Amino acid sequence: MPLNDDASASTSTPASTEALPFRFVADLIREHALERPDHTALIDDRAALGYRELDRLMDRVAASLQRDGVRPTDAVAICAATSVRYAAIYLGALRAGIAVAPLSPSVTPKSFASMLADAGATRLFVDRAAADALGTGAHDGVTPIALEDGVAGISFDTWLMPEGSRPAQVDVRPEWAFNIIYSSGTTGQPKGIVQSHAMRWTHVMRGRTYDYGEDGVTLLATPLYSNTTLVVFFPTLAFGGTVVLMPKFDAAAYLALAERRRATHTMLVPVQYQRIMALPDFDDYDLRSYRFKFCTSAPFSAALKANVLARWPGGLVEFYGMTEGGGTCILAAHLHPTKLHTVGLPAEGHEVRLIDDDGAEATAGSIGEVVGRSAGMMTGYHRQPQKTRDAEWFDTAGRRFIRTGDIGRFDEDGFLVLMDRRKDMIISGGFNVYPSDLEALLHEHPAVREAAVVGVPSTAWGETPIAFVVTRDEPMVTADELTAWINRRVGKTQRIARLSLVDELPRSAIGKVLKRELRDAHVASGEAPR
Repeated sequence: MPLNDDASASTSTPASTEALPFRFVADLIREHALERPDHTALIDDRAALGYRELDRLMDRVAASLQRDGVRPTDAVAICAATSVRYAAIYLGALRAGIAVAPLSPSVTPKSFASMLADAGATRLFVDRAAADALGTGAHDGVTPIALEDGVAGISFDTWLMPEGSRPAQVDVRPEWAFNIIYSSGTTGQPKGIVQSHAMRWTHVMRGRTYDYGEDGVTLLATPLYSNTTLVVFFPTLAFGGTVVLMPKFDAAAYLALAERRRATHTMLVPVQYQRIMALPDFDDYDLRSYRFKFCTSAPFSAALKANVLARWPGGLVEFYGMTEGGGTCILAAHLHPTKLHTVGLPAEGHEVRLIDDDGAEATAGSIGEVVGRSAGMMTGYHRQPQKTRDAEWFDTAGRRFIRTGDIGRFDEDGFLVLMDRRKDMIISGGFNVYPSDLEALLHEHPAVREAAVVGVPSTAWGETPIAFVVTRDEPMVTADELTAWINRRVGKTQRIARLSLVDELPRSAIGKVLKRELRDAHVASGEAPR
């Protein structure tokens, strides 16, 4: 196969990605269809497609879009649960040179309508659950194509061109938009992040490092509208492997499916690792088929990494970066077990720096905002040039970097240690307080399962930290006991002003704690910190 020219890739010897010229992902799938037509490409809980079947369905989708007058570089939207059909529509649109806007069904109808309009999509593929959640009017002006019965719009089977249909050839350019990924909205109105075909190709190139291949089986339990999922979804198919899709995550079901399908790769967010590792019968499952497990999108505690390393076979790799791209850091945890408190080293070909509050490069050993550049950077925020400029930083040579909004420092070995999001940092009495430090300390208490710390307005201090904690069943602890426990262990400016025990923390679909919701709910309650 064209992408498997380096058979030496392993968990201990990363392969170089320099020798891979740009390829079109849809073309690679066609090559697999010709060489191994019956090899399974996609599986969900209802259906499976071999590479030949997938290739033909992609052709029909591409031809149907061309028939409708959707042109290369135009956009279509998908809002549905993860499925084989969803994946085939995504890939078929790409074959026609059309950008895909995969949209979350868990946003408000108003936000959804805004994203749909921003993307400029003229076609929306939607299933029943998403249509019910969004209600009427959320997609006015856009032609809906119904993926299930009971959804207003053109039935997908009716819309689809007949068997054997072939689209007109499109010569896709690397700079064209591959997809428009909308941010999760944890910081306000979602922004459309335009990723080019060239940017996606950098994710595919990284696949040689992690032993993807024709015998690979990637199990995915995060949604296809999330960049978290896509950074392993596309490399798996580009290298001719099999993708197993879980429409909804369940820890026990995940392990059973991993054992049955002999999974070799996966991408999970930290909260999913936490729930899987907490299962009493975790060690009863045979997971020896795993080569690599990946994690990204949210803070991954050192203790949880250590637990995964000790009990789950295969390499463990944490990616630190943004959907916007820029600089990525990679921690091969199985190779660096003493660096689990870090997010690793800058990836090959990636430059990561720190800048101070004035936008100047921070001095060695200092704390600063993380900025980065690489071949994989977003074109910009869709139709939002000012926000694009706000996300950029240029060095003295005029080179473009992407700002992360994260605060960090490099240790003596060049590993990046994250402190917090700049927006989450608390300034109390003129001192910087990092919520992640307090959260890490709370996790040391045996009764704490999860913790989130946010800053709220304070008359005395400007801002003060408050905490929200999910406890374990045993040992039992009260909010007052836990508050006293942590405040004995921190400095005066770090003391928790209020601690609330909650049943769960609000999270996005990919497991990010929605701190803005916690902060806003507290302020709206009118409760003053103690």
